[in-house]
Amino acid sequence: MNLHEYQAKKILKKFDLPILKGKHFNNLNINIEKDLLDLRDPPWVIKSQIHAGGRGAGYFKKSFNDKGGVQIVFEKENILNIFSSMFGNILVTKQTGNKGKKVNHILIEEGCDIDREFYLSLLVDRNSSKLMMIISADGGVDIEDLAKTNPEKIFNFYFENFEEKELPKELEKKLKLTNNQFSELSQIVFKLVTAFKNIDASTIEINPLVLNKSGNFVLLDAKISLDDNALFRHPELDSLKDLSEEDPLELEAAENDMNYVKLNGSIGCMVNGAGLAMATMDIIKQFGEEPANFLDLGGTANKVRAIKGFKIIQSDPNVKSVLINIFGGIIHCDMIANGIVEAVKELNFKLPMVIRFQGTNATEGRDIINKSTLELISISDFTEAAKKVVELAK
Repeated sequence: MNLHEYQAKKILKKFDLPILKGKHFNNLNINIEKDLLDLRDPPWVIKSQIHAGGRGAGYFKKSFNDKGGVQIVFEKENILNIFSSMFGNILVTKQTGNKGKKVNHILIEEGCDIDREFYLSLLVDRNSSKLMMIISADGGVDIEDLAKTNPEKIFNFYFENFEEKELPKELEKKLKLTNNQFSELSQIVFKLVTAFKNIDASTIEINPLVLNKSGNFVLLDAKISLDDNALFRHPELDSLKDLSEEDPLELEAAENDMNYVKLNGSIGCMVNGAGLAMATMDIIKQFGEEPANFLDLGGTANKVRAIKGFKIIQSDPNVKSVLINIFGGIIHCDMIANGIVEAVKELNFKLPMVIRFQGTNATEGRDIINKSTLELISISDFTEAAKKVVELAK
């Protein structure tokens, strides 16, 4: 679950991390003299809040200037005009695609006299099952691009068993810090590690982490992604979810205990089990087409869930054919076959469909499909099923 910058900073401030004063708005009711009273004198920074990076380099669909989703203001009388132009506008960044995202939240923050910018993030390295820190003296840039062009400028550090420990002294020289600055950086990292563990984060990214002209560190931007599987321990964090930022089809799937991710291809996929879903998408690509989605019905697939799955797939105009790949275990293939037949009839589902059953009562499931009058195709071989669904899409 992703958080907005203003939410991330509110959380990190509780861990005594250096955060600039700011004010969050989720409507157009802004009283400049009253609401910004606690903020220092100019400049101020007006920040669009969306779940996407590259806001400052982005652009608004209803253009009012060419300065993007993060703008610095020096005259108080200009704040209202920029604020009202951003709010409700569609911000397009390299991460949103051309569709962009609507700005429903804005953060107005104090300015900062920046001397240097750094990149800092914490994440779980799945290969080592350790907490990893990524840090670079080149902040404010796309870390993926930096990794390609200047990988020697990026340094990794692992925390054993998610425990804080002293940062390697050679980082001080590599980052060109004084002893006092390195000590301050170490304290910031340790506080971030504490926050990471306490809130069950999956990622905390500070880009940029800046040294101001006074020689102190400030978290100028902050992104937090939470581990969805741990949210039951944090109801106060679960309530921070911004549903307007979520894909409505993904939300509908989640509400019905399914996992759905929209992709850009033409083959709709409906599978039970994440591993089988990944293999299904891989084999579709092998035969020259792209999957239109990842849709995992889960281990307790039934007619109701099949109907929901078909509705979600059918709502994507790019889908040309559908591959259903089911491994029968606790739920038998014949039970799922009956659910598929009933769901197709109920929805009057017209897209070409190939169904593959393996596992418990797979033969009975194939018989139910093949004896129906719905022109459904059942193929037991995985490779042949994938070939057929690709052929039907063309």
